[in-house]
Amino acid sequence: MRQESRFQAAAAVHSIDHFALNVPSLADALRFFESFGLDVEPASGQIAGLELRAADGHRWARLLAASDKSLAYLCFNAYAADLPVLRTQVIAAGGTNISPALGDAGAGFWFHDPDGNLIQVRAGKKTSPDCKVPHVSAGAAADTRGACTRAEAPRVRPRRLSHVLLFTTDVLRAVAFYERALGLRLSDKSGDLIAFTHAPHGCDHHLVAFAKSSARGWHHSSWDVASVDMVGQGAAQMAAAGYARGWGTGRHVLGANYFHYVEDPWGSFCEYSADIDFISAGREWPAGDFLPEDSLYLWGPPVPENFVRNTEV
Repeated sequence: MRQESRFQAAAAVHSIDHFALNVPSLADALRFFESFGLDVEPASGQIAGLELRAADGHRWARLLAASDKSLAYLCFNAYAADLPVLRTQVIAAGGTNISPALGDAGAGFWFHDPDGNLIQVRAGKKTSPDCKVPHVSAGAAADTRGACTRAEAPRVRPRRLSHVLLFTTDVLRAVAFYERALGLRLSDKSGDLIAFTHAPHGCDHHLVAFAKSSARGWHHSSWDVASVDMVGQGAAQMAAAGYARGWGTGRHVLGANYFHYVEDPWGSFCEYSADIDFISAGREWPAGDFLPEDSLYLWGPPVPENFVRNTEV
């Protein structure tokens, strides 16, 4: 692997506020995401659909009724003073500025990225963590039981959204655009197959990731839990609810998080994630270019064929 050079934008977003996902069935979405451990509520305001909240209480997603599954839009938060600079950067980088759209229409500004994804940038609170949260270890002392019974296992409720991964027709173009437009920085990549980017204000190893496909698409949302034990419990929780298809449990090389992915009713995924690498505000990360065999996992079951399939093609 080798260290990558960096482009330094004048301003950068600091976090994801929420994503909006088009889904063919709100009823299926309600059952899936409630089983996953998220709070599902009717959408507020003029939006018809559902909202997803994690244990932190933040509204992380909107689910909108549509004929097919796709990303409706992705909303980033930034510091208010940075909004004019970010707008200029987006246009200079090639973003297509559009009139306010959908919910929260008057907040910030909207544009299309080179793949045609609808993006909103607005002033808002920093939802990403400011420091690395300690990983919870469940070790037990001698002469004590190290695990509870299955009946006593607590329900897994993700604490927050960690990141999203999008399919793109050109990974390196996507990275370059989001660096120049929104100030996201390359964390690591594997050739032109997959790349991970973070915000420079204190962020998990990746906030937005990109994977190569013949078309744009939504791959997964990743949700933070406290421990690898909760990753495994989440997998069991979903299997008991009838959602046994997915990939895991395992550990990534890039980001180093423990993971379990659960396939949703439309062929994309939700990930339970624990102990992801963290990049502190203002710190440089030695971005590398890794071999394909290191791009997905350190240990775990083989990657299922459907995991890398873009069902929106």
